[in-house]
Amino acid sequence: MPAPGLRPSDVIRRSADYLARHGVESPRETAEALLAHVLQTDRVGLYARSKGLDTATAKRFGRALCQRCGGVPLQYLTGQQDFMGLRLRVIPGVFVPRPETEVLADEAIRLLSGTTDPVAVDVGTGTGALAVAMARGRPDARVLATDVSDRAVALAAENARVLGLPVEVFEGSLLSPLPPELRGTIDLVVSNPPYLTAEEIETLPPEVKAEPLEALMGDTDVHRRLSVEAAAWLRPGGWLVMEIGAEQGAEVRALLAGRFADIEVIRDLAGRERVIRGRRRHGD
Repeated sequence: MPAPGLRPSDVIRRSADYLARHGVESPRETAEALLAHVLQTDRVGLYARSKGLDTATAKRFGRALCQRCGGVPLQYLTGQQDFMGLRLRVIPGVFVPRPETEVLADEAIRLLSGTTDPVAVDVGTGTGALAVAMARGRPDARVLATDVSDRAVALAAENARVLGLPVEVFEGSLLSPLPPELRGTIDLVVSNPPYLTAEEIETLPPEVKAEPLEALMGDTDVHRRLSVEAAAWLRPGGWLVMEIGAEQGAEVRALLAGRFADIEVIRDLAGRERVIRGRRRHGD
């Protein structure tokens, strides 16, 4: 436990050393984020503060440090994650949105350009990250979201409400819980499905393994199922856009080939395959 009375700058320095010794990535940034959360301030407020920590605060911070060293994700400890400039609440048991998924969000919003009053669906919404990003990027859009997890559904709805963004959230598998009158009319379906293999899961750090397995492992099974369902729900010319694993581009392209045209794999800033998109064929 950090000694009571220490100034925040000293607490951060000592805590960063402790986290580094336990193999935690970005130890100083992690210490800052945890202490800012415990003190209910921001980074500027941390370093502007001259008052030392009281005993109760030092104990709370010490527990958070131990949990982080034990593999609990930082976002589960702070209860928040930023995505596309939006601050989302996160909770244990719901997948934490990743910065690299912003490539998927950007592409989804771009594909909606030129469409008046579009209808867009985020499948497997989790925290609602993609849904709220689309709702902010296209205020004229009707945005819907689905998830099989009741915890995720409640969390996504809460995030949309707190952010003041209109998103309709439904519980169920893929597109099945959507209002049936939308069948054949949707302009865009977007999804960041679980796509890691069992072998890849074994190589993950503890903090990633602490997230729900069903949100991580799936290989290309959900891509396959969603390509079939989306073809029935999209309007002719509507887009399906999904995140993929770095080596899955060719396999998922083959899954889309029968029902979709203009298929393209998009790479992220690191050059890895990250997103695949396809347009529903006319007349299918």
